Amino acid sequence: MTLPNPTVHVVDDDDSFRQSIVRLLRAAGYEVREHASAAEFLLSRASRAHGCVVLDIRMPGLNGLELQKGLNDFDNALPIVFLTGHGDIQMSVRAIKAGAVDFLTKPVKRDSLLSAVRNAISSDALNRVNDESLKLLRDRFGKLTEREVSVFLLVVDGKLNKNIASELGISERTVKSHRANLMEKLQVTSLAGLIASAVQLNLPIPKN
Repeated sequence: MTLPNPTVHVVDDDDSFRQSIVRLLRAAGYEVREHASAAEFLLSRASRAHGCVVLDIRMPGLNGLELQKGLNDFDNALPIVFLTGHGDIQMSVRAIKAGAVDFLTKPVKRDSLLSAVRNAISSDALNRVNDESLKLLRDRFGKLTEREVSVFLLVVDGKLNKNIASELGISERTVKSHRANLMEKLQVTSLAGLIASAVQLNLPIPKN
């Protein structure tokens, strides 16, 4: 999976501070877009792009924590680095619990900000790769027949082919055929791969 170049979105109503952060990030080689309010950021339709958000807490209109809550309603929400001059412990706890990558205070040290942004972008990239991997697996799982799904669940439950055949009322040879077909469709080559796929798909695996 090839991701586009990440974009750092700086959302802060303090023009001079926002522009200083933008200059710092651009000097570090990042592609940066600036937004003077949460509403301006949302209207840019950038909330699902690859990258992260450097976000102030207190802004006129929608504040930073409210924007974070709104973004969390979407899949692949951009990770957030809070950067504020008005934060307190309660705010930082709330922001981190809601998934913020970091909570920095103004004035911020260059290295601290760049480290937080780097971590946020890495987190976003990993999430997107994992999401794409799960989507591919779900597509492959959707191609299994009903019988192959039954065999799949019994295999990952630890049942032997002969026991699966008895439980489903089919021959052991047919079980082997279904097992080979489903492994080919899921693109796995081992029992460990089947179990990992079942876990990733969050399947209701039967219990002994």
